[in-house]
Amino acid sequence: MTPKLDYRWHLREVMATRGMFSTTDLRPLLAERGIDLSPSQTYRLVVERPERLSLKTLMALLDILGCTMDELIEPVAAAGSRRRSAAGSGGPAPGKDAGLGSLRPKRARIVPE
Repeated sequence: MTPKLDYRWHLREVMATRGMFSTTDLRPLLAERGIDLSPSQTYRLVVERPERLSLKTLMALLDILGCTMDELIEPVAAAGSRRRSAAGSGGPAPGKDAGLGSLRPKRARIVPE
């Protein structure tokens, strides 16, 4: 079973590292790039984790902040999606990589004729 993925949204932290501490700082910069958000939409974008985000808005944020997607969005395993083994180690079974399952290639065995 493939583990469920989730993400952490770091827009507020990235803005702070760039000296932007107010959502009102972001609105005119987005407008310059053709993204017209209301004050409440801009506030929610900064302080909440967006469920849907247009690529145009994402690219504008990356341009404004001079950052990469990795700095803005951190992929994480969803809470409760990780199974524990009987030993309770929480890691993959010995000899198996987490999440690869049956996609793991099998070693070729060459037998002389």
